[in-house]
Amino acid sequence: MRPDPDALLVQLREQEQSATRGKLRIYFGSSAGVGKTYAMLQAARKLHAEGVDVVAGVVITHGRSETEVLLDGLPKLPLKDIGYRGAVLSEFDLDAALIRRPALILVDELAHSNAPGSRHPKRWQDVEELLANGISVYTALNVQHLESLNDVVGGITGVRVQETLPDTFFDAAAEVVMVDTPADELLARLHAGKVYIGVQAERAAHHFFRKGNLMALRELALRRTADRVEEDVQTWRNNKRIAQVWKTEAAILCAVSPTSEAESVVRSAAQLAQQLNVSWHAVYVETPALQRLPDVQRERILRVVRLAHDLGASTAVLGAPDLVPALSQYAREHNLSKLVLGRSSGMRDWRRGWLRRDVRRQLALTAPELDLIAVSTVQRRPVDTETDVRDVRDGLVHDEQHWREQTQRYGWAALACTATTMLSWPLQNYFAQANIVMLFLLTVVGVALRLGRGPAVLASFMSVGLFDFFFVDPKLSFAVSDVQYLMTFAVMLVVGLITGQLTAGLRYQAQVAAEREARSRALFELTSDLASALQTEQVMQIAEDGLAREVRGQALLYILDEQERLQPSLREGLQPAVDQPDLGTARWALDHDQPAGLSTDTLPGSAWFYLPLIAPVRTRGVLALKPYSERSVMLPELRTQLETYARVIGQALERVHYVEVAQQALVHIESERLRNSLLSALSHDLRTPLAVVYGLAQTLAGMSDLPVAARDLSDALRQQSQRVSAMVNNLLDMARLQSGTVCLNRQWQPVEEVVGSALQAMQPALSKHVLVVQIPAHLPLLHLDAVLMERVLCNLLENAVKYTPEGSRIVVRAGLRDDAIELGVTDNGPGLPVGREEQLFAKFTRGERESSTPGVGLGLAICRAIVEAHGGKIRAESGQEGGATFIMSLPLGLPPDPPAQEDGQEEPSDVA
Repeated sequence: MRPDPDALLVQLREQEQSATRGKLRIYFGSSAGVGKTYAMLQAARKLHAEGVDVVAGVVITHGRSETEVLLDGLPKLPLKDIGYRGAVLSEFDLDAALIRRPALILVDELAHSNAPGSRHPKRWQDVEELLANGISVYTALNVQHLESLNDVVGGITGVRVQETLPDTFFDAAAEVVMVDTPADELLARLHAGKVYIGVQAERAAHHFFRKGNLMALRELALRRTADRVEEDVQTWRNNKRIAQVWKTEAAILCAVSPTSEAESVVRSAAQLAQQLNVSWHAVYVETPALQRLPDVQRERILRVVRLAHDLGASTAVLGAPDLVPALSQYAREHNLSKLVLGRSSGMRDWRRGWLRRDVRRQLALTAPELDLIAVSTVQRRPVDTETDVRDVRDGLVHDEQHWREQTQRYGWAALACTATTMLSWPLQNYFAQANIVMLFLLTVVGVALRLGRGPAVLASFMSVGLFDFFFVDPKLSFAVSDVQYLMTFAVMLVVGLITGQLTAGLRYQAQVAAEREARSRALFELTSDLASALQTEQVMQIAEDGLAREVRGQALLYILDEQERLQPSLREGLQPAVDQPDLGTARWALDHDQPAGLSTDTLPGSAWFYLPLIAPVRTRGVLALKPYSERSVMLPELRTQLETYARVIGQALERVHYVEVAQQALVHIESERLRNSLLSALSHDLRTPLAVVYGLAQTLAGMSDLPVAARDLSDALRQQSQRVSAMVNNLLDMARLQSGTVCLNRQWQPVEEVVGSALQAMQPALSKHVLVVQIPAHLPLLHLDAVLMERVLCNLLENAVKYTPEGSRIVVRAGLRDDAIELGVTDNGPGLPVGREEQLFAKFTRGERESSTPGVGLGLAICRAIVEAHGGKIRAESGQEGGATFIMSLPLGLPPDPPAQEDGQEEPSDVA
């Protein structure tokens, strides 16, 4: 079976990226003390002894003497001191490591959290930057620091680990080395003081380091390593095409709920996906009821969605009126056969507003092909004081605000029903009771439209009660004299409830449609304004003004200048911000094509949010935003909107750039066309007068009775007219070559004949110089136009004569190199202008001493045009001991068989 071309292309692209990227090896263990750092140092010392450039970036020995012995002798990178709350913390110096650029660096404790003020919040992000810069890394990691196993480890040990890293980073490592130690041996090492020292060892022995905990962690580490090894083996089998394995992947869909147990469900789904070795998706369905949640709760839900993304899930936030159809449709579209839900109490789900009905039963009826997996959300874990206290505080504040808002809404509903009753009381003598009922129904519709579903339900019940009490006989009593009024009350209540619910739903849909329309209109206006911009400054002004209004804050655009440096806009009247964006963070976002700053993994404490302006060809700059609220960059729909803005701005900058390039190219083409036309006209018009002048000067020189002074003048006139005629010929040749009207008369010619003809033509000019010809015998024939190639050699020789003093040495050499023959002319004159070697081949470009040397600067330009017409190349080089060398390379063809060499014929040798 033929391999998939797309798969091969992806594989080649990955291999190309991995070739420039550093290699990551993780020494993985079940807990501290198993020997991860020891094994890492052993491997590093072995490589260091073999001559590999190994540097210890940060190695934590915990006072273990045998580990410190291995660290001695290895080059160490000094730690960086960071001040924090009056203390000085020593952290890994990422910038120093990037400057040092060793082949291998040791970075211990991969899941460590960096001190505030560091470039990245986590050490694994420092390692990622090292790898991206081609530096290989050895590091160590315990199983409890994996994000997907955080809840499991907390439930086993009773200790919640705060420092974690995404499983995706762990899986992306080039190598994972399992360092295993049995529980009994590890406990013996702890009691011997080889894991922790002093009070720390006693505390660990009474809490974390229990035999049951160690055995369970060991099992987790072994299983996780086995999963990783199985993935490596499968990848190797696929790459080697040993056998085609058909395997049906039971992909998983995790439904993210708005409850507090959603994080536990996501972790369980990630662990299940790892165990089954399948991909998984995490989806949050935002129904109309959920969109009315406060911002604090919505942000907490979105943090759970981001956690699922960090754990390797494909995430999505869906807006839908109902949960079950949205989940079923997403599962079918992405071919997901297993659906993971949390197993919580129905009363809690009802109160949180997510599972108002039995979702599992409805899914079983709607999508019977799905396998429903209910996971437990109860985990025994200690309280995280700072996080939980903050959540409790935010919850209390939210409950108080929610209760106040709900009280006001229901109070307004009751007030509206009371006002309707007071308005209808004097009208009952003039209108029938059916019309009074219509007024109450109108009130229900108005309440639903303005206040929502709950107040509309209250208004429906109050309308029935007030109508019965004030307008049905006997009045001012809830007694009913006629049974038919019961039907009236029932119909009135049902109609009120249905009308209120429908009106409230339409109200919500109208709000959602209005928000989408506002975002679409803002995007349309920005796109329209950018489409009319013709200059970079206009694009920057339109983008900054539009985005400042969108985020209700500040917006600043950075674009690349000619030196690839980020430059901010410098519009007149632009007030500098008090908190200026960080240029280093903007550069990081540009280099990595990833967002940075506020609400990201890179400098999340920054007040600015940085987005790269990615265009189809390249990234054009960075957009820096300081929004009024973090919600502007946190919510998915708003984040997507900003990313769309960034792409549109990048495309506009790229369009303007290429418009400017096209305009410059058009001007250049037109100027070249005009120049060629003028050259052609002048050369044709000047050739006849110059020929007449030259003929008259020749006639005067032939007169015998001409005085000596007149004879000298006639000789000077003849020489100058001949020189001007040569210039005119150069102009004409250049015009013909540029217009493409010259047809090459190619024939197979020996190199020595072409060189000999050129030397014969330049014999008068070369008479005062020392000429050396170095042409080896038996060079292949060249398929060329001998006349034009002779012109090239003449121009090069004439150039050497012009710029060298009398008696200097000129060397003409030829040789075979690869699949081409190189012809060179070398002199020992003053040499070439430094840095202008390539510029000399441009038209009308001359050397530095223009006033003392005649010419118009077309000789080398004609040489390049003729050589390139033959499919060759020409270049200029400065000699090591002075002088200049011009080398042209002409491609070899398939020449005819050369005639047999006659006996007694000698090979050419160097001629002086």
